[in-house]
Amino acid sequence: MDVARVDIDRGDGGALRITVRGSWRGAVHTPSPAEAERALAGAARVIFDARDLDGWDTRLVSYVRSILRTCEARGLGADPSALPTGVRQLLALAAAVPEKQTGGARPAEPFLARLGNRTLVTLMSIRTVAAFLGETGIALARLVTGRARFPLSEFWVVTEECGPRAFGIVALVSMLVGLILAFMGAVQLRHFGAQIFVADLVAIGMARDMGAIMAGIIMAGRTGAAFAAQLGTMTVNEEIDALRTMAISPVEYLVLPRVLALVTMMPLLCLYSVALGILGGMLVGVGPLGLGVREYWSHSISALGVTMVAGGLFKGSVYGVIVACAGCMQGMACGRSAEAVGSATTTAVVRSIVFIIVACGVLTVVYDVIGI
Repeated sequence: MDVARVDIDRGDGGALRITVRGSWRGAVHTPSPAEAERALAGAARVIFDARDLDGWDTRLVSYVRSILRTCEARGLGADPSALPTGVRQLLALAAAVPEKQTGGARPAEPFLARLGNRTLVTLMSIRTVAAFLGETGIALARLVTGRARFPLSEFWVVTEECGPRAFGIVALVSMLVGLILAFMGAVQLRHFGAQIFVADLVAIGMARDMGAIMAGIIMAGRTGAAFAAQLGTMTVNEEIDALRTMAISPVEYLVLPRVLALVTMMPLLCLYSVALGILGGMLVGVGPLGLGVREYWSHSISALGVTMVAGGLFKGSVYGVIVACAGCMQGMACGRSAEAVGSATTTAVVRSIVFIIVACGVLTVVYDVIGI
């Protein structure tokens, strides 16, 4: 069995000599640094001696590191030059990497400092958003004038991804939302014997708000996240830097096709969502409420107007701009690690949903003012 030993001698001039002996490699029992740390009292400096050391591993590094930290805390000089080169290199590495603080409480930051930091972060975020929107607007103007490097094949691929491949999830969610609206309305309208107006409720609710909101939220979680992940991965792989090196604008080549594809498909997805929501409401109206199919559709169509449907489609287009810009902006601003890609994807989805709700509230107030 390997034996590790330590001899502690106090020499002339107050120097404390710590001699490590034997083999520390795989030793079952190793000396505790507590004895050496107690002997530091009254010492002027510490000298390590390893001439009789037969072997070592991280047990010796941990032992010496503990003593060096105690010497540093007491202001004592320590000379580890006699230790093996590998031990000194590991000690230098341990000193270079700060110890992670997990349990200690951080000092409270003054209120004004926190307020200033939050203000600076907010202003920087606004500046970043404004710069991205400005670059996207310039790229769109260059596309209109025929000067942009616009990959048409990429546009069609993204259009297919945003449109036909999203029909399934949009249909499922929209039909369930229409069914829920119909049940909620039926509970109250039964008291007045006005079950037929469930058709009006579902049609107006889906056409004005719910159809566009459901399509927007679905595309935020599905397509906006995909945009952020794709562009974020390209940032990590330095593909965007390569485009800039070839004098190709990443906004024109990557962002613009995605924004235009989603904005083009969102009104169609909204119209599809409205139709499926009305169909889901009809399942409740024809089933539990006992209404006729022709009667239900007649009331639904009569409740809808051109301006109401157009207003809902316009909301869908606005939501499409929000989702596409949020996803692309987070992807373009992504860091250079896998963790940064995940963070950019999460941020894109959260911001998309938040701004969709904010835009819905603003547009609802505007529609009420102008009489839509």
